[in-house]
Amino acid sequence: MDSSKDEKKLLKYTYLLCFVCFFNLAIIKQPFDKGAMIMALVICLLIGYSYFVIRKFFSDGDKYIFIFSSILAVIGMVMLYRIDMTVAIRQIIWFAIGVTGFILIVVLMPDTSRFSKYKYIYLVFTLIFMGMGTFMGIELNGSKNWVDLGGFQFQPSEFGKLFLVAYLAADLKDYKNFKNLIIPALAVMMSLGFMVIQKDLGSALIFFGIAITMLYIATSKFKYVIVCFLLFAAGAVLSYKLFGHVRTRVMIWRNPWPYANDQSYQVVQSMFSIASGGLTGTGLGLGHPEYVPINTTDFIFAVLCEELGILIGFAIIILYFLLFYRCMRAAVYGNDEFSRLLAVGYSAMIASQVLVIVGGVMNAIPLTGITLPLVSRGGSSMLITFFSLGIIQKISEEGR
Repeated sequence: MDSSKDEKKLLKYTYLLCFVCFFNLAIIKQPFDKGAMIMALVICLLIGYSYFVIRKFFSDGDKYIFIFSSILAVIGMVMLYRIDMTVAIRQIIWFAIGVTGFILIVVLMPDTSRFSKYKYIYLVFTLIFMGMGTFMGIELNGSKNWVDLGGFQFQPSEFGKLFLVAYLAADLKDYKNFKNLIIPALAVMMSLGFMVIQKDLGSALIFFGIAITMLYIATSKFKYVIVCFLLFAAGAVLSYKLFGHVRTRVMIWRNPWPYANDQSYQVVQSMFSIASGGLTGTGLGLGHPEYVPINTTDFIFAVLCEELGILIGFAIIILYFLLFYRCMRAAVYGNDEFSRLLAVGYSAMIASQVLVIVGGVMNAIPLTGITLPLVSRGGSSMLITFFSLGIIQKISEEGR
């Protein structure tokens, strides 16, 4: 099978998707929106040039990681342009920076196995970034997980995820017995504690998903997984008893309708939006995203389902599954235990984030305010996702 030929064919479909979607947005405006077509051209040039550079310098790795992530980013920028053109322009800048970081990691980063000896550095940065919101954070949308430094706002927990995975990979690679799990367990528990205090329940679920996945891969002992679930359940019950915001989230999840005009307004509007789109959607540009709160970040999946239909919503979930599969495939071919655990951790990070936000938007689990990777607006999320994918791509290149 000619992998390069298949990759280029999929890239052509990606360009076609980009131009068709932006052309659709251009013609429904009067006069014809030339800016939409310029956006499409810039996005396609960025994707094409990035693929050319990666293929030129490293021809052996799994290029589908980059292609699938680009398709998701295209879908996100299309929807953001449809909702708010200025937001989409900022997003394409972050996309360009993220892709640049992806390329630099693949081309310039030394062998990933060299970085396994810095586990305590990773631990220190993990705790710094996890705790930053608790001591320096500002409250936005009910969560104290944003930090403002000189007018630049970002979520420190996004960067904390990057270091948490690196620390767990560096520590768990030397697993021999239960004693080796004590410090990693304390690090994860502290991270979860900071997230609960900051009312960032979405990140807490993501960190738990990362930790449980990496623990099982490193030890192959299912009994540890069971113990972790029991501890997590105990912690969840304790949090429910101690924190009012946790009780509110559970109350909304169990029965949102009595509070539709107050606490559960967001999730109720999200479900109305998804239901109004049906299987095939109202059509791109023909829905009412203005009725969905926080529609460029937490609830962008609801807007997608309204205008493009539930079928396209399922297709997007399948795209995430394919991206997850290619990332885990890179872990299988890793040269050493640290690289394999690193790939598993970053793959689990993306997968957990998708499951948590899609489940919350559809009220399958208690709502948590996090972004949909590569699709939602958010500079720090876009950067961290592409940095993670760049490291996985590097591991894929090394393992061939």
